[in-house]
Amino acid sequence: MNLEQGLKEIERTRIIAIVRGVHESHILSVADALLKGGVTVMEVTLNTPGALRMIGELQNKRGEHMYIGAGTVLDLEDAKKAVQAGASFLVTPNLDEEVIRWSSHVGIPIFPGAMTPTEIVKAWKAGATAVKIFPSASLGLSYIKELMGPLDHIPMMAVGGVTEENIKQFLTLGCYGLGIGGSLINLKEIEAGRFEWLTDKAARLLAASH
Repeated sequence: MNLEQGLKEIERTRIIAIVRGVHESHILSVADALLKGGVTVMEVTLNTPGALRMIGELQNKRGEHMYIGAGTVLDLEDAKKAVQAGASFLVTPNLDEEVIRWSSHVGIPIFPGAMTPTEIVKAWKAGATAVKIFPSASLGLSYIKELMGPLDHIPMMAVGGVTEENIKQFLTLGCYGLGIGGSLINLKEIEAGRFEWLTDKAARLLAASH
């Protein structure tokens, strides 16, 4: 999936599935389960054992139908390794302007993590595709709403704390995208081989977002 198609998928579903701690042997089944439920964008966090191999495998085997990225990218070395492995986009928990500028320069969409208005503006000026408000679970909807007052020209992503109950509220606020981790990528269900649980959850999140 090329850049234009990938960003269109984010715009269509607004959901990025955050895959952390999934065993390598389960990664394709997880991807297939998400795809079946309508979620086409996923990031594998680099602090997951075997992350780079998983990104490569996903890109090779499911890249035509899914937009595959890397998460928990902490510095330029991480960013380069992830792209080399096959990541189509990058997500960071922190603000590292060097990483943003490099990604922008090589044409890789980047969603850097930022918390304060100063960090958000810095990230945007450095070339962020959209800015990930992190940790949004602790800060909540009202915080993002306040930020969007003066910073409504900057596309923002909420990561953490997004559920079926509040997904519509985040989108009504104007969030560019939503990163959803543990509540969708349920490790217990995955370990038990209940991949249909993921498909069902993905479909329900999408349905609740409309």
